[in-house]
Amino acid sequence: MKKSLSQVEKEIDKLQKELLDCNQERKKEIESQIKKQEEYYQHLSPYDHVYLARKSTRPNIKDYINHLFDDFIELHGDRLAKDDGSIVGGIGLFNQQPVTIIGHLKGKTLEDNLKCNFGMSSPEGYRKAMRLMKQAEKFKRPIIAFVDTPGAYPGMEAEMHGIGEAIARNLLEMSLLKVPIITIVIGEGGSGGALALSVSDRLVMLENSVYSILSPEGFASILWKDQEGKRVAEAASLMKLTAKDLYERHIIDHIIDEDLKGATVESYEVYRQIKEYLNTNLKELQKLSTSQLINKRYEKYRKIGQVF
Repeated sequence: MKKSLSQVEKEIDKLQKELLDCNQERKKEIESQIKKQEEYYQHLSPYDHVYLARKSTRPNIKDYINHLFDDFIELHGDRLAKDDGSIVGGIGLFNQQPVTIIGHLKGKTLEDNLKCNFGMSSPEGYRKAMRLMKQAEKFKRPIIAFVDTPGAYPGMEAEMHGIGEAIARNLLEMSLLKVPIITIVIGEGGSGGALALSVSDRLVMLENSVYSILSPEGFASILWKDQEGKRVAEAASLMKLTAKDLYERHIIDHIIDEDLKGATVESYEVYRQIKEYLNTNLKELQKLSTSQLINKRYEKYRKIGQVF
């Protein structure tokens, strides 16, 4: 039976700890074992990508804001009910150009995640996002969105407050916004919660991020009544949710490479690639007229799902 990536990581951690206190001969043996274990990262399964996408060591939206933008000012509230902490949004400078930045926030600790509801947004969060997008349109600022959510919050309160309508409204309004939109999937891109920030002119994914209609656990539970998680890895393979799968099917436009063991807060090469991509594509999109921008966005989404 194939080992899981979490098992491989535990074995590597154990070997690295042993490496700190051993003789020279044993050191060479351990280094060889670590190198052999790291070969696993060259042949990741789709569910391994899911595991990496969910790791708490990955950069979250606040890390990207700190490394990519200057003078960020966070804005709060949907002007209707409340401020949803799972959506971060505001104005910043990218290469001295004002842009609107919006995205899901996941915490790195349990305490942080309780504050931002594990990245699961309420209707108020998506209404805040749309308020900021309409503001960006008014002042002709490009929009940069970051997606990292297992899905919108499915609780009773969210249903009562119109989560379905809030997501649908975002899909409609984003399709017609008169400014460039670039969306980057930085971790999990799950269900309508991800789609509500993803109707864009360019859709980009990090190498180990995932983007799908629901989680592999949900897929296995609904289709196979799998309550014990025995078929989750199989579900992940069938769902074609990896960046490579989606790029080959022309659903996303670009893949940002990650470090061997996945992106971390110190992955400066990831930040560099994103900055370079944003710089090139914002310039391209801003050359288009408003009608060209909207028509190309329409054509992009009409092509998705076509079988040739």
